[in-house]
Amino acid sequence: MSEQIKKETQAAHGKRVPAYVWVTLGVTLLTLLLHAIGMSGDLVNVALIYLFPVLVSAVYWGMGPAVYAASFSVIMFDFFFVPPYLSFTVEDLRYLISFVVYLAVAILTASLAGRLRQQLEMVKAREATTNSLYALSRQMTAITDLNTLLVNIATQVSLTLGKPAAVYLPDGQGDLLVTSSSAPASEGEKDGWGDGESEIAIAKWVYNHGQIAGKGSSALRESPGLYVPLRTEEQIHGVLAVSMDVGEVHEQQEQQEQLRLLEACGGLAAGAIARVKLAEEARLAQITAESERIRTALLDSVSHELRTPLTAIIGSATGLLENDILFTPEDRRELTGNIRDGALRMNRLVTNLLGMVRLESGMLQLNRKWCEVGDMISVVLTQVREFSPHRNIQVELPDDPAFIYGDEVLLEQVLVNIVSNAIKYSPDETQIVIIVANDRSPNQLTIMVADQGIGIPEAERLRIFDKFYRSESTQHVTGTGLGLAICKGIVEVHGGTIVAEPNSGGGTRMRIDIPMEAHGPRFPYSEQGEVEE
Repeated sequence: MSEQIKKETQAAHGKRVPAYVWVTLGVTLLTLLLHAIGMSGDLVNVALIYLFPVLVSAVYWGMGPAVYAASFSVIMFDFFFVPPYLSFTVEDLRYLISFVVYLAVAILTASLAGRLRQQLEMVKAREATTNSLYALSRQMTAITDLNTLLVNIATQVSLTLGKPAAVYLPDGQGDLLVTSSSAPASEGEKDGWGDGESEIAIAKWVYNHGQIAGKGSSALRESPGLYVPLRTEEQIHGVLAVSMDVGEVHEQQEQQEQLRLLEACGGLAAGAIARVKLAEEARLAQITAESERIRTALLDSVSHELRTPLTAIIGSATGLLENDILFTPEDRRELTGNIRDGALRMNRLVTNLLGMVRLESGMLQLNRKWCEVGDMISVVLTQVREFSPHRNIQVELPDDPAFIYGDEVLLEQVLVNIVSNAIKYSPDETQIVIIVANDRSPNQLTIMVADQGIGIPEAERLRIFDKFYRSESTQHVTGTGLGLAICKGIVEVHGGTIVAEPNSGGGTRMRIDIPMEAHGPRFPYSEQGEVEE
């Protein structure tokens, strides 16, 4: 039974004593009214009218006032309407039979009305219980965090029953502890309700045996609390406890109603806890599977990417060491170039791996300073020129120098990765165009790198920025799938965006929009990147 219905019942019991006064006053006024309208000679109708106070008393005040109303009505009927008048004696003994029949009918009518009233109260109590369970179930369904769920369970059960509640769950070592309580410790108290040794001991017993214990149950009934195991078909997840000392329950029926309500709440709570635990296990399994997939992809990519340049470096170095006299100067230059190219390729791979680690760990710190975009592009072209002997790289810069306040080394790494991709995925003798513009917005700089390569399908233009993702159309070209993911992370750290677009002349255009100062410096810099006075 909910707290609201219980209060209404207690209020009805409190009003029972003045109810007898109202019954007395009502029957007296009804007698005066019947005399005033001259119904003294119509005894049958007078007897029927006297049933109204009995019915009203049974509906509003219960069985006691109804019996009192019936008895008092018989007395008034005999005294004022049965000859001899104003006397309790009767001329005809048959009236005594009438009085007995009247009392029996009145009491039976009052009993039926009282039962209807009790059924109405039971319906209200069950409706309140159903509403409480529905509200509890709806709130539990929307929660996905275990700690939040436990706090919600304790709070809602406490509000439903009007008593302090606590939830016990086992820790990592299997010890049962209070994980949530609706009655935290107050000033001067070390623990709130449920933290005491006796409460924890009973909760452990309930958890181990899977049985209800405490007041109103068949086990440990001397305990002031009521403990319900949070059981599902697979296991017992914990214990839900309610302190029954607050607001003593005097009726056995009310105790059983509260016990059934607490069992229902425990069932809902157990199902919600099991659901959240399963969701957490599924999430951990997904994370584990994703970590395993990333680890496998990383090992495969790194091993392949490292093996190729290492093989070239070892082969070239071995040839120079063992057969130096057989090689012409041109051959030695070619072998030395192979060693350098392999070392640069390994350096880019290690740089990308370290950059991804810094991005993932949140350890990336920007060394911001004013950077001239034209100078950065010159450095980038120097690094990639050795890999693009058969590409025509064209650079279009604005008339005025363009400056970005950012980390020059990281921004150069972004451009190196993008230009290297444009070289790798475009055929020989094609053109790569690098365009720098600030006409979109005075506070934004746009850098575009367009190639005439194989292009990127529309469905993959967002996925290419994911770690280790490589398009099916680029599997014939070596790579780890980390370059664009690092570019995206670095650009976003600078507050910018990077997108892949189709190039009007065929191929792909990578566009970087990055914030810049509207009025950048127009004079040289010191070595530390600060403006010289």
